[in-house]
Amino acid sequence: MFHFTALVTCLTILFYFFTCVQVAKARAAFGVKAPAISGNPDFERVFRVQMNTLEWMPILLPSLWLFAIYISDAIAAVLGLVWIAGRILYMTGYSQAADKRGPGFGIQAAAAILLWLGGLGAIVWRLVHA
Repeated sequence: MFHFTALVTCLTILFYFFTCVQVAKARAAFGVKAPAISGNPDFERVFRVQMNTLEWMPILLPSLWLFAIYISDAIAAVLGLVWIAGRILYMTGYSQAADKRGPGFGIQAAAAILLWLGGLGAIVWRLVHA
């Protein structure tokens, strides 16, 4: 069973839901009516946090699960938590100013890349040594 990875998957979905709520609040606060996605830079940064999180989830989630299956549930979960922490840092930085999003982006990207490389490496290793 992959309990830790499943829990991190649920936390990832919860974080994404939180970003959706933040966009709804920002729409009201900055007067950006749906379906508009531009017009106020403060709204646009909140919206980009949500969209960038969505853009990274198809990279993270399969990589997280492949790593858990082929290497370690616990290590995958820790790297998944690092990804979430990076996304939180990205969100807090980006909500202040666009040029403050870099450190969080780098942390979450590194975690996702490690998960992907680990999963791919383990799959190839098993194929070669089967």
